[in-house]
Amino acid sequence: MSDRSFLTWPFFEDRHRELAEALDVWAASNLAGVDHRDTDAACRSLVEMMGAGGWLRHSAAMGEERLDVRSLCLTRETLARHDGLADFCFAMQGLGTGALSLFGTAEQQAAWLPKTREGQAISAFALTEPQSGSDVASSTMTATREGDDFVLDGHKTWISNGGIADVYTVFARTGEGPGAKGLSAFVVPADTPGLKVEARLEVIAPHPLATLHFDGVRVPATALIGEAGKGFGIAMSVLDVFRSTVAAAALGFARRALDEAVERVTTRHVQGAPLSDLQMVQGHIADMAVDVDASALLIYRAAWAKDSGAARVTREAAMAKLFATDHAQQVIDKAVQLHGGDGVRQGQMVESLYREIRALRIYEGASDVQRVVIARQTLGGR
Repeated sequence: MSDRSFLTWPFFEDRHRELAEALDVWAASNLAGVDHRDTDAACRSLVEMMGAGGWLRHSAAMGEERLDVRSLCLTRETLARHDGLADFCFAMQGLGTGALSLFGTAEQQAAWLPKTREGQAISAFALTEPQSGSDVASSTMTATREGDDFVLDGHKTWISNGGIADVYTVFARTGEGPGAKGLSAFVVPADTPGLKVEARLEVIAPHPLATLHFDGVRVPATALIGEAGKGFGIAMSVLDVFRSTVAAAALGFARRALDEAVERVTTRHVQGAPLSDLQMVQGHIADMAVDVDASALLIYRAAWAKDSGAARVTREAAMAKLFATDHAQQVIDKAVQLHGGDGVRQGQMVESLYREIRALRIYEGASDVQRVVIARQTLGGR
């Protein structure tokens, strides 16, 4: 059982502690038997299960509600500790509708958020393009105004839930200005004519990913989220909220790895004594425990600051994501090492965690990008 003492930290209210405990019980009872062999089917099933359980209500906010970042982080941490694909499904329901939660009209929210929060529709966030990953301002996909419509043309790639989503939040160039000043955000149903899945992308930890082709995709002007030309700011605001949750998922993976390592070294014997009697093994366990707690402190500081009314937590969220994802990789690597040959055997939990963690150091801002963000924020504040 993972250490739960962090829930007593002053970052949390009773409602957060109750959420974490209740979700942990639900996940233990419902996620162990999920069949991952068909990734698309597993994702659809998980979204339905989490919607029916009421957990997806935390993924989006309607009307006067506000996204509670601590709840988002606790949910992702708990789900990741139990099942990486469940965490992915929850995360994408939030990220895919984040622009609607923060900037959508009442009509846009009413059309989609009840469905995504109840697990009746799957959402996706379509920002990355073949030639613009971290450099969002160089996006080239266009949205041309034609009367009461916009016509979208171009490609998006590495789109999570691509191919199974019911609705996409899409960022395209409307041309109000150069670079970041000329992007806008749109809500686009997946069955809109001209929207095609060009390719499915296979990765080391199976998730539904795709390259999308928008070929004359016509949407009404009411599909515009927020103001024209404000899409870059919308995207950054969404990432400002959800970047901390990526760190929380990494923390969940790291906690599970630490649990697995402790179980291994206390039950595996060498020369008549448990591995845990060896000082070098104790050193590894100590380093892992420090990395877990340090990550949690950075994550829940950022989440608490955002929930407390901070307009932006760019620096705090970047620190949390950088540290938690990089150090979760180290924690999991130590767990694999402590398992010996079993650590790299397919089907073992630590082997699965080893594949799951790597992508988190890349998506929603790679580790080196986070270092640039932190440096600029630090230097700019002097």
